Amino acid sequence: MNDWYDSFLETLYKKYPKKSQLTEALMDLLAIERESVYRRLRKDIVFPTHEIAKIAFTWNISLNEIVGIRTGEIVFKTQLWNYLNPSDEELNAMRFFSEDSEYTRNFPNMECMEISNRLPRMVITGFPYLSRFYLLKWNYQYCNEEALPFSQLMYPDEVAQLSENYYMVSKNLGTVSFILDHNVTNEMVSDIRYFHSIYLISDEEKELIKKDLYASLDYMTEVAAKGCWPETGNKVNLYISHLSIDTNYSYYHSDIIKFCCVHAFGKNEIWSRDEAMVENFINWMQSKKRAAVLISESDERSRIEFFMKQREIIDGL
Repeated sequence: MNDWYDSFLETLYKKYPKKSQLTEALMDLLAIERESVYRRLRKDIVFPTHEIAKIAFTWNISLNEIVGIRTGEIVFKTQLWNYLNPSDEELNAMRFFSEDSEYTRNFPNMECMEISNRLPRMVITGFPYLSRFYLLKWNYQYCNEEALPFSQLMYPDEVAQLSENYYMVSKNLGTVSFILDHNVTNEMVSDIRYFHSIYLISDEEKELIKKDLYASLDYMTEVAAKGCWPETGNKVNLYISHLSIDTNYSYYHSDIIKFCCVHAFGKNEIWSRDEAMVENFINWMQSKKRAAVLISESDERSRIEFFMKQREIIDGL
């Protein structure tokens, strides 16, 4: 058997170290029987080309790296999902993303860092009206169809469930650090005003979103005071940037999992697993701490001032 196939199987086991988990995932993805999966994993037969392509696409596996091809170029991939009407391939990718997030609980040394000028996704997915608002903004800006009002926008049931799952499993990351813009709620408040002015958000809906905004700040205040997620006790470092943040980006890093993202197009990402690029992201993002203040578990005065300022911005809605 060629070395590349052994490397391919090794990569699959890195995704799902337990054979039973890998088998179930492959059965669901490829719609084949259990024994067919066993035969492929035992190397009695090889995965057909179309199955390898589907696995690589859905599970974000670089075939170039597996076969040892280094072009000298750093490849970024774009994740563009239709959240309102996802295809079967997009649903499979969303399922894998949720499972991949759940898988991180196996790596206590997993580190995540996010620099953002908006409330973190790990927070807003727990607040339904905030989550729907970002869906409204994404639909308005990036869908070619007629813009739908807030009242008509709903995630499909499975997408909503996967989003809820992500909110919970994201708290399993070993250590999470956020560097937030000092006016993190300002842009969102401006956007809410705009959509309210063109009647895509009603008066009542605006108040519901506003209530969720206050509740999310209460939640983040608790996280900052304790320095951890209340659900799991896992470490959270919260920094506030003295400089304005123009671009939202993040990285995830452990002994096995390494990738970096530029958050773009509202609810999508441009990402790379290139190890050199991940290391660059880590260095760039860590350097941002020089112009930021740590407010989790320390500097109570700055923490109080920051959250008071955000509430004052929301008061203006």
